[in-house]
Amino acid sequence: MTVTSRPAQPAASPALCPARARLGIVALALGGFGIGTNEFVSMGLLPEIARGLHISEPTAGHVISAYALGVVVGAPVIAALTAKFNRKIVLMSLMALFAIGNVVTVLAPSYPVLIGARFLAGIPHGAFFGVAALVAAQLLGPAQRAKAVAQVMTGLTVATVIGVPLAAWLGQAFGWRSAFALVVAIAVVTLAAIWIWLPDLAGGHTTSTRTELSALQRPQVWLALVIGMVGFGGMFAVYTYVATTLTDVSGVSQAWIPVGLMVFGIGMVVGNFAGGRMADRSVIRALYVSLALLAVVLAIFVAAAHNPYTAMLLLFGIGASGAAIAPALQTRLMDVAAEAQTLAAALNHSALNIANASGAWIGGLVIAAGYGYTAPAAAGAVLAVVGLVVLTASVALQRRLPGVSA
Repeated sequence: MTVTSRPAQPAASPALCPARARLGIVALALGGFGIGTNEFVSMGLLPEIARGLHISEPTAGHVISAYALGVVVGAPVIAALTAKFNRKIVLMSLMALFAIGNVVTVLAPSYPVLIGARFLAGIPHGAFFGVAALVAAQLLGPAQRAKAVAQVMTGLTVATVIGVPLAAWLGQAFGWRSAFALVVAIAVVTLAAIWIWLPDLAGGHTTSTRTELSALQRPQVWLALVIGMVGFGGMFAVYTYVATTLTDVSGVSQAWIPVGLMVFGIGMVVGNFAGGRMADRSVIRALYVSLALLAVVLAIFVAAAHNPYTAMLLLFGIGASGAAIAPALQTRLMDVAAEAQTLAAALNHSALNIANASGAWIGGLVIAAGYGYTAPAAAGAVLAVVGLVVLTASVALQRRLPGVSA
C-alpha cells in the first residue's frame, strides 16, 4: 500500500486566537497533571494501602499492575470506538470516567473493589493523552506538532515534581484515600477547564473504527511502539528502585528520597520541553539523541550512584533524557499512522506503560540475581541500546520502502 510520506495534519483554525489556543492546551495539560499524579502516587503509598486494607505490601503492589493493565487495554479500545466523535466531547467523557474510577478508589471497601477501581481509572489514561496530543497539534498547527505534544505532556512531568509529593504527603498525613480524593478534585477542575477553555473543534478531523484499526497493519507503527516499550523501559528500571538505591548505595538518609524524586521530576520537565523542540526540527534525530543520551547516562549511573552528589546529578539526566523520548515518539506515531492517528497516539501510552512494567520487572530480576541496586541502571542502558537498534531498523525499512509513511 502506498501512502504519502506524511499524513495531512489539521491546521489550526484561523478564527482561533492564540490566547484561546493556549488556554485549551492548559486545560489538556491539567488533565495530564491529574493523570500523572494518579499514576505515580500509588508507588509511594503502598505501605499505607497495605495497612489500611490489611494485606501484604506485595499484594498491595497489584493495584499498580491493575492500573497499568487498564491503560494497556483501554487506550486502543476507546481510541478506536470513539474515532468518529467530537474530540472535545471525547476528552470530557474520558476525564469523567477517570474521575469516577478515582471516586470508587476513595470509597473502595475491600481489596478486590480497589483492584477493579484502579483498572477502571486506568482505562481512559492512554486515550486521553492520545486524543489530547492530536487536539493540541490542531490548536498550534503542523509546524509545532511536537511542541504541542510536549506542552500536553508537561502536565504529567510537572506531576512528578508537585502533584505526587503533595498527594503522597496527604496520603501519609490523612490516609491513603485522601491522595486519590485530591486526584478526583483535579479531574473535576479539568472537566470544567476543558468545557470552558477548549474550542468546540466540531469541524475537526474524525475517522472511523475501521480506519483507526488500520494502524495495526502498518509495520512502522509496531516498530515505533517497540521503541517505546523497550527504550523507555530503561528509565523505569531505575525509577522503580530509586529509593533503595539512594539509601543503600548512595548513602543518603530517608529524608533525601523526596529530594531525589523531585530532581528526577525536574529532569523530566526539562527533557520533555527539549524533546519537543528537537522533534519539531527532526523526529528521527530527536529519537536517536534522546535514546543515546539515556543509554550513556544510565551506564554512568552504575558508578555515579555510589556518591550522593553525582547520583542526584545523574538522576536529573535520566529523567531528562527519558522524558525527551516521549514527544518525539508520539510525533513519530502521528507521522506513520496515516489516517489512523487517534489509535496510534493512544497506543503510545500503552507502550509506555508496558515499558513501566517491564522495566520494573527486569530491574527486579537483576537485583534478585544478586547484582545489587546499580544493576537496574546497567540493564536499562542495554534496553536503551536495543531501542536504538529497533529505531535503526525502522529507518532502514523507511529507506527501502520510501512510499510507506515515515
